[in-house]
Amino acid sequence: MPLPMEPSIPPSTTMPSTSYPATTRQAAGYIDGILTDVMSTSFSDKIMITITQKGRLAQWIHVPLDVTNPSATDQYLPSASGDDSLLPMTHLTPKTLLGGATEERETLGQLYAAQIASLIASKNPHEKRTVMVGLGLSKIEASREDFYNTIDLVRKCL
Repeated sequence: MPLPMEPSIPPSTTMPSTSYPATTRQAAGYIDGILTDVMSTSFSDKIMITITQKGRLAQWIHVPLDVTNPSATDQYLPSASGDDSLLPMTHLTPKTLLGGATEERETLGQLYAAQIASLIASKNPHEKRTVMVGLGLSKIEASREDFYNTIDLVRKCL
């Protein structure tokens, strides 16, 4: 019995060329010897960033970028002077939605989320979407170098 052939598209039929509604970018690298995958997906109402090691995804944090106090918007613009430019913006308030079972893991996750949201807001000061960060880091603690290398991987996806 012959195998069924794949259906062919008649020459007069055209397939619609619609793009997927969410733009996705990916990057990967080794952080402290562990393969780390980063993916950024931009939806119309949210920006989702996932950082995974060993296929884990154990914590979700969201950070709203919209400023609710319009009279104070000037203080939220990023400063590019000295070491302060490396700090997350002070108006960002990360909130753990899932995971973060220990205080150390929750604090580290919120630090990553605030820094990532600051990168996004620095790149586009008019950005108002909520940033969703999914983390699956193998270690609770991160050296300064590991933190910066992880943030640099995220930067490549933005």
